[in-house]
Amino acid sequence: MPDEKVTGLARFYYATCYSMKGIRAAYAHEPAFRYEVYAVLVLVPASFWVAQTGLQLGLLVASCLLVLMAEMFNSAIEAVVDRAGLEMHELAGRAKDLGSAGVFFTLLIVASIWSGVLWDNFIAG
Repeated sequence: MPDEKVTGLARFYYATCYSMKGIRAAYAHEPAFRYEVYAVLVLVPASFWVAQTGLQLGLLVASCLLVLMAEMFNSAIEAVVDRAGLEMHELAGRAKDLGSAGVFFTLLIVASIWSGVLWDNFIAG
């Protein structure tokens, strides 16, 4: 990237390149991210069958993407903590645990949304 601050479409291009680099790194180095990608590859197509409205479809797909986003943040936290030092430290452990808890909560969001939509469309409907 050039030394001067880029704007407009060039900025969007470079930002997209950095994002793709991050996605490739997560896929290559984070097993949990790979497992979640596999789940998303099943759940997103399934959402087109499960959803009966555009809102339901948006919620189902967005909840899946939210898990990937949370896993990215968790992986970033873990990378920074590991970069700072591999020795055991209470704050390092807490940071990693908090990141993991964030992923856990997003998984609960997915379960809640999918359960609610499935209930509405196939059980209560």
